[in-house]
Amino acid sequence: MSRFLTGTVSKIISERAGLQRIEVEERLAYVLTQLIGPVELGDEVVLNVTATDLRLGTGGWDVVHWNLSRRDWHQPGAGHVMKLRYTSLQADVGVAEEEGPQLDMSVELLPVVTCFLHSQLAPVAVAFAASAPGTRLGYVMTDSAALPYALSDLAATLVERGLLHTTVSAGQAFGAAREAVNVASALAIARRAGCSAVVVAPGPGVVGTGTRHGFSGMEVASIVDMAAALRARPIVALRWSDTDVRERHRGLSHHASTALGLMHGQAALGIPAGYDPGALPAHHDLRIVQLPDLTEGLEDLRATTMGRGLRDDPGFFEMAAAAGVVAARMLDS
Repeated sequence: MSRFLTGTVSKIISERAGLQRIEVEERLAYVLTQLIGPVELGDEVVLNVTATDLRLGTGGWDVVHWNLSRRDWHQPGAGHVMKLRYTSLQADVGVAEEEGPQLDMSVELLPVVTCFLHSQLAPVAVAFAASAPGTRLGYVMTDSAALPYALSDLAATLVERGLLHTTVSAGQAFGAAREAVNVASALAIARRAGCSAVVVAPGPGVVGTGTRHGFSGMEVASIVDMAAALRARPIVALRWSDTDVRERHRGLSHHASTALGLMHGQAALGIPAGYDPGALPAHHDLRIVQLPDLTEGLEDLRATTMGRGLRDDPGFFEMAAAAGVVAARMLDS
């Protein structure tokens, strides 16, 4: 069950829209300011320390649950649709769909790259930009991992560098530039915002259990089927590793092979030249691609997956980048 501690804010480490990183009596913590407002030095706060006690993949950070130095706090919402519904932190974030039926636009032929991990965003975006300069890539963040968009340093950097044009948080995820009720609607929102292609990926901190079906990336199968039904053009960023210590993730991850086998819709699968993915379900569209140079772009972003960079695990980044190349090529066909 949950565990909470109370302490005093001793340092403000950094701030950006929706997020503060702080120290609370030498404990590292973050504040989701969209939910509880900002904190100041000397404020007494309640910390949720459950994840750090369990040594989960939170990067060693506690979460500020509430600021005891204020009696109340209010920030007007953008609409009447709530996210984090029926929890003590539910918020009236509003959604783009409240603007009206003009958002019911078609996503037919829209290239939609689906990812298993948040860290696949960087190679997809870098390869897409190199292969289709001057075009716009949108990011739809699902609710299968972290719910606050503000936690993603990677997405913030990709937006800052112009590699992502529009961001949309779908389902119970919240905090992106636009909010959406679900992924299907989010695709239309991104297209209406001028995106030529969209990458759909979870936020940081996915769940994996070692079982065949107990992992966050299973959503890739349903996203592909939905995109295919909407007559978009789904692409899967395959999960691959050259160096993962877990045998089930070396080469083509069992996450990818399991999800591919459950899809009814057809997806394009980008494979970098020189890679042999082994047997894949026959109904998918296998495409061998030449990759652009990824080194400068990924190293400039300091892109990593589980602490490994391009030089440590080239297959991870190159396989995901192939999906970005396929998406770019679809713009011309």
